[in-house]
Parts: sequence; C-alpha cells; structure tokens
Amino acid sequence: MRRVGTVVRTAGGLAIARGDPGTEPPRIGASVVDESLSTVGRVVDVFGPVGHPYVAVTPGDGVGLPDLVGGKLYAR
Repeated sequence: MRRVGTVVRTAGGLAIARGDPGTEPPRIGASVVDESLSTVGRVVDVFGPVGHPYVAVTPGDGVGLPDLVGGKLYAR
C-alpha cells in the first residue's frame, strides 16, 4: 500500500487529496482506502504540480465525503 495523501476538500462529488511531496502519485483506477483500511473509492484523476500533485477520488457507495476531509488516504 502507498500513501495517496490527505483529503483537503470535496468538489463536484469528489474527494480531493493533496499528495505527499516527492512521492509517486497513484495510478488512475487504483482502489483507495482510509486509515482503517475501509474502501473509500477509486482514483479518477491526478493533477497539479508533478512534485506535489492533487489526487481526485470518486467515492464508493455509502461513503460520506465530508467525513473524509482531513483524513489520510492510501492506494492498494
């Protein structure tokens, strides 16, 4: 598992996570889990600066987006 980053906001039904500096971003389509290893959703976009990208995650069924803000996400 690799760390995706920390969710900084929600927009357009997506969770937007700020990637960690110097780490390789996850692949589009990668499954995303939270700190308790519960499935959150899938990566749908990676954008922004190469050295510190943002990652857009589409939530899975029953996932409350506001609950994700401030939490850390991980890619499987």
